[in-house]
Parts: sequence; C-alpha cells; structure tokens
Amino acid sequence: MKSFASDNYSGIHPEIFEAIQRANTNHQISYGDDQFSEETNRLFEKEFGKVTVLYTFNGTGANVTCLKCCTLPFQAVVCSEYAHILADECGAPTQSIGCSLLPLKTSDGKLTPEMIKPLLNRIGNVHNTQPKVISISQSTELGTVYSIAELKALCDFAHANGMYVHLDGARISNAVAALGVSLKAATVDCGIDIMSFGGTKNGLMIGEAVLIFNEELKANAPYFHKQTGQLFSKNRFIATQFAALLHNDLWLRMASHANRMAQLLAKEVSNLPNVKITQKVDANAVFAIIPVEVIQPLRSQYPFYEWDAQTHEQRWMCSFDTTEEEVTGFVKALKELL
Repeated sequence: MKSFASDNYSGIHPEIFEAIQRANTNHQISYGDDQFSEETNRLFEKEFGKVTVLYTFNGTGANVTCLKCCTLPFQAVVCSEYAHILADECGAPTQSIGCSLLPLKTSDGKLTPEMIKPLLNRIGNVHNTQPKVISISQSTELGTVYSIAELKALCDFAHANGMYVHLDGARISNAVAALGVSLKAATVDCGIDIMSFGGTKNGLMIGEAVLIFNEELKANAPYFHKQTGQLFSKNRFIATQFAALLHNDLWLRMASHANRMAQLLAKEVSNLPNVKITQKVDANAVFAIIPVEVIQPLRSQYPFYEWDAQTHEQRWMCSFDTTEEEVTGFVKALKELL
C-alpha cells in the first residue's frame, strides 16, 4: 500500500530493528536501570545538556506525563484549537490530571503571546482555572514550524507570567530539520521547560521520550511517570531505539528526507488546476483543497485523510520511507482524475 495518510503508517527503520536485536541479549535490570537506557540517557545529555529522560509507550502517554509534572487540578493548559492534547487524545489530560484546556483559534496552528495575553486576566481569580502551561506542537498539526524567534518570544512571555512551556515534539525531528539548527538550539536554548521527543512518526517501533529541562519539574516526575502507566519494565527496548535514532544523526536523515518529499509533492501539485495549497509547507505535511469528485478515487489508490470536510481540505503526509516514485505516482493519479 502506498500511503500519504500518516507518518504513523510507515514501518520501522532497519537500524532501529538492529538496535532492538542488540538489546535482546542476556538479562538486564528492569525499569530503566539497564545499560542500554543509561547509554541512551548519555546521548540525550550530549544533544540537550542537563536533562532528565523518561521513556513512554506513546505520544499521549508522553504528553500526559509532561503535563502532570506542570499542573495542579485547578490549573489550565493553553493550547491551539488543533492541539493533539485537545483534539486527538480522548480527553486524557483532563481525565488523568484534572486540569482544564484553554484552546485558542489560530489560522496556522501557532500560538503567539498576543493571543494568550487576554487569558492572564484569569490569574488570581478564584472562580477561574489558572493558566499555568503553554502547550505548543513543533511541528504543528497544520505542518507549520515555529521559528527560533517565535519560540523564544513564547517562552519569555510564559516565564515572565509564572507559566511553563510544554512542547509536543511528536514531529520535533521534522521541525528541527526544517530550521537547520541543533536540537538544543531549537528547544533548551529557547527556554522550553519540558517536552516529548517523538519516535514512532520517525522510524521507531514503539516509544516516545519525555525530556525535562526545568529543575522545578523534575522532583516528582518519576512518580507521575509510574502513575500514568508509562513506566515499562523492559525499558531497554524503548531506550535503545532512541540510541539508534540519535546515533550518526539518523533522526535528522530520516526527517530531512520526509521533508524533502513533502516539498516535492507540494511543488508538483501546485501546478495542477483546481488544487490550492492552504498552509505553508515547512515540514513533512501538505494541506490542500481539491475538487470533491476526485477525493475518493484518489484515496482508493493512495490513502490519505480529509482534514476539513466543509472545505474539502486534505492532509498528505510524507514519511522517512516515502520515495520520489511514490510522489510521482500520486501526482500522476491526481492529474489524471482532474
């Protein structure tokens, strides 16, 4: 099946498989005290500096663990209306933490200090949930990427008002590849307090990593990790995948390829009649409006998801294993249908 539905549809990179096989020898101490987890922790420290690392099964578990570290039940998380924690996690943050989510409308998936300022009126009012965390996705659910300046502005604003910044990094590799900077420059140096580092959308079989930079958030993190049901007894099988991902910049090579395929796809379809690209193609996603009559015939050949049924806006995702031939085939099929 040739798919542009999701980078979750892709398989496992061979180097990740090899890492799992290497970890599958002899007995190892459980719950993260094994040699493979320790090795991976050192690699994360090499990339990000002083960091506490917790490994989780999936993105929802990573986000909930992050937000547990940041909030009390009467506090609130400010996010985009498109945020995964709001739209795609079945209420997990609210159910697991008790905190509220305060979504804001945004045309490109990105938040700004100006959007958030009106919510500061809630602070100190006992009748309102108290804004405590600004949660952003990088890259966003609309495929856009925050610039370094935008990230720093948000973090400075948050910290000046007693708030934390959480970064949902399900596609952080694609975002950093697009920015052309180091992982640290795109996160720690901007002031990010806590984040998830995505794996399953970029070649891993299972697992995400929670990275905690703010010292205030580290004290209770191991307990929240366990309480959330994300502490894996055989932790080495998650951790060793990240070791392979970080080794020789595999994360960057895969993400850069996926981004290039999205750029190629956008370039080719933009020349077709009645096709309108709706978002800036920063990372590995292309959003486009196409005539309603071609949607189903095209989807039967190359699966993809409809983003907005009202406008017939579609989302096409490229992965680390998307090929130029697949992009060419997709564009040819769309052209013939048009």
